Amino acid sequence: MSFLPVQWKGDLHDSNFPSRSNLATMMVGKPVRQWKSVCKGLILGGLLTTCMILLYCLSAPEVHFGLQEVPVPFSCAHRPSPPHSSTISNSSHHASAQRACSPKMDVMFLKTHKTASSTFLNILFRFGEKHHLKFAFPNSRNDFFYPSPFHHSQVKDCRPGMCFNIICNHMRFNAAEVAKVLPADTTYITILRNPADLAESSFHYFGNVVPLTWKLSGEDKLGEFFTDPELYYDPEGFNSFYLKNLLFFDFGEDNNADPNDPKVEVAIDAIAKRFQLVMLVEYFEESLILLKDALCWDMEDLVFFKLNARKGSTISRLTPELRAKALEWNAIDWKLYQYFNSTFWRKVDAYGRELMAKDVMELRRRNAEMTSVCIEGGHAVDAGNILETSMQPWQPIGEKSIMGYNLKKNIDKSHRKLCRKMLTPELQYLTEMGVNLWITRLWGHIREIIHW
Repeated sequence: MSFLPVQWKGDLHDSNFPSRSNLATMMVGKPVRQWKSVCKGLILGGLLTTCMILLYCLSAPEVHFGLQEVPVPFSCAHRPSPPHSSTISNSSHHASAQRACSPKMDVMFLKTHKTASSTFLNILFRFGEKHHLKFAFPNSRNDFFYPSPFHHSQVKDCRPGMCFNIICNHMRFNAAEVAKVLPADTTYITILRNPADLAESSFHYFGNVVPLTWKLSGEDKLGEFFTDPELYYDPEGFNSFYLKNLLFFDFGEDNNADPNDPKVEVAIDAIAKRFQLVMLVEYFEESLILLKDALCWDMEDLVFFKLNARKGSTISRLTPELRAKALEWNAIDWKLYQYFNSTFWRKVDAYGRELMAKDVMELRRRNAEMTSVCIEGGHAVDAGNILETSMQPWQPIGEKSIMGYNLKKNIDKSHRKLCRKMLTPELQYLTEMGVNLWITRLWGHIREIIHW
């Protein structure tokens, strides 16, 4: 290491040349200050990490062993009185066939990452409040201690034999444990996204919390990563699951498995048997119509605004070559997506393409109507232009890329409450529903302090 960063001109008698004592000070002072700075950073980082680990341990739900298992009731839904019925198409017969039914209340929604799941969560929250349903919520944070596998003890106020109607927060799926808190006739639903687009979105949103990406130095970090992902990827790396087969990981499976391993096909088959409806982000409105058909909900239950949407200028446009590399790297997710893309369109055909198109147009009409009633300017705005704190969505670390909305002033009384609920971001909605998010809020305050 050189302690003389510049070449001195002149001889040793030049007055511009530092004296021997000053030279010694320069040689010693600079590395000492550097080491002090490094040590301070290490100590601060160590203390912060220790505090977060302690907070995690203190907030983790106590796992009870030896308690007698009490079966969950077959159904715990609050049925409306008088019984609600509606006329919808029966997807198991011709689309023109009609039947009367009551809406299904017991729903398990596996909230996968970066799949418009926050938008769907808002629909579930509103439906649950409308029918006074009981949600299985986590305690102290907004997820079920992801990425740890779900355990029923993570549910707030969960006791043996207790029955909940809806569970929908982020979790790493564990079918046996989920079944311990939901009725046997619960409808299981989830949503998928094309793995190439998901990889781009996940890389942007979670990249700063995945140390494996910190060594990427170029401006196009995503392109650099997919040029040679094996160079940067470590299966045991912290948060590495965000970089490979994230969907499969969310289902509780091994995201680092060999795509040609027969166990992968077995896992996909098990998912197909467990989940009655697998929606697709790319066909979100069609997915909601299939949901309405499967659960016997009303069209008014489906109206939505796109929440947690990302600013267009931050989205990396994938070239055909980069898209192909992303799909190759996420080969298991691609298998998963292709399988359920096929089942999705079989359901659409059973519903009837013509009827589907008609219902999608009606849903769009209702959404446009609510947009004109509720949203100032009729569109989403950048994070810095959101006027109300209660309407500001959670942002990825180091970014302000998630857009939000401004509520119109002087909304008529009949729409005021619905407008606000439709525009409320996930964390604020959870707080309004009584969920204790102290760890999430604390982490938010820490980020504000360190400007992260």
